[in-house]
Amino acid sequence: MTALRVVVADDDVLLREGLASLLVRSGFEVVGQAGDAVELLELVRKTPPNLVVVDIRMPPAHATEGLDAAREIRREHPEMAVLVLSAHAEVDHAMELLASGRGIGYLLKSRISDVDEFIETLQRVARGGSVVDPALVQELVSARKRDDPLGAISQREREVLALMAEGRSNAGIARQLWITEGTVEKHVRSILTKLGLADTEDDHRRVLAVLTFLENR
Repeated sequence: MTALRVVVADDDVLLREGLASLLVRSGFEVVGQAGDAVELLELVRKTPPNLVVVDIRMPPAHATEGLDAAREIRREHPEMAVLVLSAHAEVDHAMELLASGRGIGYLLKSRISDVDEFIETLQRVARGGSVVDPALVQELVSARKRDDPLGAISQREREVLALMAEGRSNAGIARQLWITEGTVEKHVRSILTKLGLADTEDDHRRVLAVLTFLENR
């Protein structure tokens, strides 16, 4: 099986080197490292990877240079997976990234505590999945609007939707909530119906459900 090719971009050299070393030990092929957005774009154009792991805040201004680079990468390579790492929960950024399609992830650095789970998340994103940090989801679960389309969704369905936003499969959600996979499927169908999304086998419908969730915070 061919190893997934990865480019790692972070201006913190110790974090970048440590992450690259972890990925190599976990079976990935790290084809390049970048300390700023310009270097990242040059690397991606010269040696296209399967997956880019990038920090949002990078030199020179430490604002949204990494995010801007991620946007450019997706524009030039729509099929390339991107996992963004951030020190802060910035909902608008997460929404924008999710809206760009499949193969997108947004994680908070401070909440990465399980190496195996992190590696699994990278693999899921590289395969085309979409993953949002549960802290972002939790922040939105408590929000309410008078015209909130989520108002019709039950508490259990919100729990299922929150786990969908983490990128979990129906089987994974069932294990987490201690319910059957069939029950999860019923909840997912109900969520899609209540949000006005067609009930199909297309995984992108799950992403649209999460986007609706994020947009109505």
